[in-house]
Amino acid sequence: MNAPIPYQIHDQNCWLSPQRAIFWENQSTLILSDTHYGKTGHFRKNGIGVPQAVFQEDMQRMVELLGFFKPERMVVVGDLFHSAANLELDVFAKWRRDFEQMEFLLVKGNHDILGEHWYQANQIRVQKERFQIGPFQFAHDPMAANDAPDGGFLFSGHLHPGVSLTGMVKQNLHFPCFYFSKTSCILPAFSKFSGTATVKKKKDNTIFAIVDHQLIEIVR
Repeated sequence: MNAPIPYQIHDQNCWLSPQRAIFWENQSTLILSDTHYGKTGHFRKNGIGVPQAVFQEDMQRMVELLGFFKPERMVVVGDLFHSAANLELDVFAKWRRDFEQMEFLLVKGNHDILGEHWYQANQIRVQKERFQIGPFQFAHDPMAANDAPDGGFLFSGHLHPGVSLTGMVKQNLHFPCFYFSKTSCILPAFSKFSGTATVKKKKDNTIFAIVDHQLIEIVR
């Protein structure tokens, strides 16, 4: 796994990982969004031949992140699962038992439609609305940042941000990214089986594109 890069938010030490996650060192918390587990199984169930290797690769990246950072807590800011239960959720449940000592918090997203009993059985604490840990707030929808209190900082997902880079001979490539403002961060979708919404660099914003398993800051 390629090394993460340090990123200071207020007085908190964070690490941005090209594996599409952020480690909050002060609280030993791994933050990610839009894992959409079960999405490939959902498509196969509906007759679309998406390879299961896509899901397996996402799970392997998760295991690598946990092995590298060894977090005491994980926060997923929405869309942990894609739809109703399928066999891929059984694989997730086994993974959860292997890491049952880790606290697991989910900010419920629009795709999180499983019954409460499923989350309880897998030791996942569900937050239906924005909530706070220390100086940071968490919500699925980035629009929640509009009413964040002064001095607060909010992590969100939902948008699946991506940035376009233009090269020689008018080449245009698109990459997932971390999108920072002074008061918020929109995380890239953890699932690689997801589209992106294009964001653009603004004067007071910072963008880190994920290119070939590395983080590249967009300067203009």
